[in-house]
Amino acid sequence: MAARKRGELFTILETSADTEPSAVSDGEDCPLNLSVDEEDEGEPELKSAAVVEAEEEEAAGHETEDAASYIAGGGCNIILVTGNGIKHEEYEEESYYASSNNCSDTTSTDSDIDFSDLEEEEHAGLFAPYDVLDDECTSPDFWGEPDQVISIEPFTADCGPQHSLGDDADTLDYFRLLFPDSLFEHMVEQTNNYALYRQRRSGRSDPHWHPTDVREMRAYVGLNILMGINQLPDYGMYWASDIFIGNAGFKKTMTARRFEKLNQNLHLCDRLSEPSKGELGYDGLYKIRPLLDMVGNTMWDSYLPNRCLTVDECSIATKGRFSPTQYMPSKPLRKGLKVWMLCDSRSGYCHRTRLHVGKPSDDVSTAALGHRMVMSLVRGLEGRYHHLFMDSFFTSVPLLERLLQDGIYSCGPTNPYRRGYPDALKPRNVGKLDPGEFYQCQRGNLVATVTRDAKVVSCLSSNSAPGIVGIGPGSKRDGDVGDGDASSLSALGIPRPLPLLLYQENMRGVDLCDQLRECYQVGRPCKKWWRYFLWFYVNLCIVNAYIILRESRGGVPPAGFNGKEFTQRHFRVRLAQQLIGDYQGARGMERAARKRHADSPLEYGHRLERMSERSRRCRNCTNKGLRHESVFGCKICNVHLCRGGCFSEFHK
Repeated sequence: MAARKRGELFTILETSADTEPSAVSDGEDCPLNLSVDEEDEGEPELKSAAVVEAEEEEAAGHETEDAASYIAGGGCNIILVTGNGIKHEEYEEESYYASSNNCSDTTSTDSDIDFSDLEEEEHAGLFAPYDVLDDECTSPDFWGEPDQVISIEPFTADCGPQHSLGDDADTLDYFRLLFPDSLFEHMVEQTNNYALYRQRRSGRSDPHWHPTDVREMRAYVGLNILMGINQLPDYGMYWASDIFIGNAGFKKTMTARRFEKLNQNLHLCDRLSEPSKGELGYDGLYKIRPLLDMVGNTMWDSYLPNRCLTVDECSIATKGRFSPTQYMPSKPLRKGLKVWMLCDSRSGYCHRTRLHVGKPSDDVSTAALGHRMVMSLVRGLEGRYHHLFMDSFFTSVPLLERLLQDGIYSCGPTNPYRRGYPDALKPRNVGKLDPGEFYQCQRGNLVATVTRDAKVVSCLSSNSAPGIVGIGPGSKRDGDVGDGDASSLSALGIPRPLPLLLYQENMRGVDLCDQLRECYQVGRPCKKWWRYFLWFYVNLCIVNAYIILRESRGGVPPAGFNGKEFTQRHFRVRLAQQLIGDYQGARGMERAARKRHADSPLEYGHRLERMSERSRRCRNCTNKGLRHESVFGCKICNVHLCRGGCFSEFHK
């Protein structure tokens, strides 16, 4: 047994003298049953662990006392996991799996974001071979013994951030890679158009609205970013007169009324040309279609995928009752808007998203939906030899066969009762399994596994050879484990087959993205469902921009940062400050002019005159903690003031 060194993630051990280090998998050394329990005979059609052990002892008698034989019960490779990652020591450059984190992608400009039940015709071509593959995998002779050599092509494509920013680039420059200025201009145009649309529909003009511009829209987004860092129960509290609650920066940037008007009129589409439901060209995502198209392209082009990718779902918390809301009892957030994401397993960068509405009625529809979603998410990755990890909702035999045909290797748990899964590995045929015991079937690169860890797990994979066993870290430290002590090795943890180890290590991309995104929310709860998607994608662009900056600069913070570590919080605060810049709304400019000319307010048009028929609270008395009302005031400052000393005192 090779001794483990400090810093190694795991060690591969050879238990058979006939096993060659350069071989991917030896058919005679990979039995169907790889059991930890030597006394369990398994099913009649499955080779028991005791028989396998006897064969191995006859082939290599001098190794019968090896601890690995105690754990695996046969001529199988043993992996001792001693760290947080997975790395093969002797097989690092072999074909069945390599621990490289490099990956690649193509620069597709197609938008793949839409409700699943609105694109039946668009994705029909992607789903056409499903029925053929489904019929093929249900044939009795489809699966065989796990004695076939698998072949996995090496990953050699380009990967990582793709931009031409220099060392002097700041947070706003990286954010513009994902959220360009043209999108701000589109938001300004459609917001002004929607404000006029509302006024024409109501039949009266809005005296408190005036057209917005790009500088104000950037400041508006910057304030929403800061609200996620400095969170208050109600957005009006940011403009409170209480010095312990109100925010001077918010008051200087724009008034609360102006912020509310931007909230009311914010829009991303032309309402006049929106098709009604049932008309030709109807799109359920019409309200956010420009955002989805533009952000989808920028996310896809700014970062080429690494080797290992993750497909999983995430949830967007909502308040209110919306038709797109999904109920997911197994998730921490049980109720919310569902988004399926393709993320990098190493960095958490999100490459592509798909919005989903509607629950399949049966298992066949579920498998078809998962097949279609995965194929649309990986469009453009064909022939790049990526390794894709997904959960049981997506994993099926026809899907893995189709991905393998397209040059994409995959792995994930599955439902054992789904069509195509081998009958020999179904629970009714396998029986009760001991912890660490597992059985495997194989067809080419496709390997089906059933094992018991905390519970019985069924798995499908096309990126790992059968017969590889891994032992996860246990309670003992590395220094307490002897090289040849079987009891010490078994104390490390339950042996796991290689597909489960790879899944556990790489099925984390979407979780990493969610951790970064959920730290600081963007936007406020509202009554319009599409606003939640808008702020979700703004937040997602911030997370992706932070990942690009972190990897492009190698951990070096932007110029002018004096802290020890440039975290996501520093990135968001710096980005919001650069979006706001030196912008000041009308009230901010008036206050600045008031301070400059407070000695003679009458010279600059400030006069005490009647403001309205209804009396309102005097601003000057309110600032002093008093309550007086008046119908008079200053129209330039747009405040009510008492007749007498309040006018001059307020302007000083």
